[in-house]
Amino acid sequence: MRISNSFSEGEIQVLEFILQTLLRGGTPSMATRNKDFASVYRKVMTMKKRVEEKKSQSKLSSSVGTVAAADGGVAGDDDLQRKAG
Repeated sequence: MRISNSFSEGEIQVLEFILQTLLRGGTPSMATRNKDFASVYRKVMTMKKRVEEKKSQSKLSSSVGTVAAADGGVAGDDDLQRKAG
């Protein structure tokens, strides 16, 4: 399955139908019966996932480089106490 930012003709028709129905105060439940609805849904969810991944990557990066989580937790404090004591 190839995911892209472009939509097929059928997917565009589904999106247009949903938007027009919502603007008129209706519900988009009929659009879910369209054969291209599943494709549109998968594409939108994949785009949403990509946006979330990009946001999390931008939070982890700094001007110096990428920040990674430390392995192991707080075990380093115990080691320091043993050496001092």
